[in-house]
Amino acid sequence: MKRARRVAISLAFLLAPVPLDALAHAAGESAWTLDARVTLPLMVAAALYATGIARILRRTIARELHIRRLAWFVLGWSALALALLSPLHAAGERSFAAHMLEHEILMLVAAPLLVLSRPLGVFAWALPFDARRISGGIERNATFAAFWRVLTAPVVATSLQAITLWAWHAPIPFDAALRSSGWHVVQHLAFLASALAFWTSMLDEHRMRARPGVAIACLFATALVSGALGALMALSWSPWYAAYAELGVTPEGLSAVEDQQLAGLLMWIPGGAVHAGAALAIMLRVLRAPAGDEMSGPRRRRVPGALHSGPAHGRRGG
Repeated sequence: MKRARRVAISLAFLLAPVPLDALAHAAGESAWTLDARVTLPLMVAAALYATGIARILRRTIARELHIRRLAWFVLGWSALALALLSPLHAAGERSFAAHMLEHEILMLVAAPLLVLSRPLGVFAWALPFDARRISGGIERNATFAAFWRVLTAPVVATSLQAITLWAWHAPIPFDAALRSSGWHVVQHLAFLASALAFWTSMLDEHRMRARPGVAIACLFATALVSGALGALMALSWSPWYAAYAELGVTPEGLSAVEDQQLAGLLMWIPGGAVHAGAALAIMLRVLRAPAGDEMSGPRRRRVPGALHSGPAHGRRGG
């Protein structure tokens, strides 16, 4: 118990906000991108999760489960920071392949790890008691619950992610994101939000137990959809994006076409492998389930989705 609290408190201190002028100075020396529009939400999320998980650990006997979720959050948060703040982000301004790697980390690494950490319920536990009760009331609201069920329904979430992926990789919006920092932030938010909805649906225990075939089909469909887009890039002999074509040769010596082909391969092969691997993992789990284990067991009435973590309106105090 004490060890778990020390981990949570240490995380809060390590990720606490620091003066923005110091961040700017560090960014100038290390090529880290420390835009306040990105760093502040990341720091707030880290502080909220650390506070919430510390309170949960004081009230639960399932400490190993929540410590494991804390580990998922740290890994997912670190993947976000790597994609959005590290020199990889700056490299993406001159290399489409680096930009694609950044997007793959957001959607294939950070998003599923954050979903596994069940952050929304933990964030709620970080709030004062009255605000916690309000958040719990919103979660139980019928309209919100219906909206959440629709948003995270497997077919809907899969379709939204596919539309987001293809729409933002069209030349006009992608060039707009490259030329405008504001549109770049919107692009990353769209990729992350659609991936969070998708992985919430895919990792929802109740849906997976009731209809595993739907999750498997959606994962394979996503592998095909993203793979097709990546293949088109990899096999193209002309650059799609004017902003990269105008830059000419990348710092690594690749032409705009070669850089685009490498980016396409990153989306095609690793991206397809992650989704196909997740589908195969669900298939293996279904095949290994004991004969008496009904895959369509009873469900609790709650807001579906792996982003949630139990009641958000717990006891006063903390």
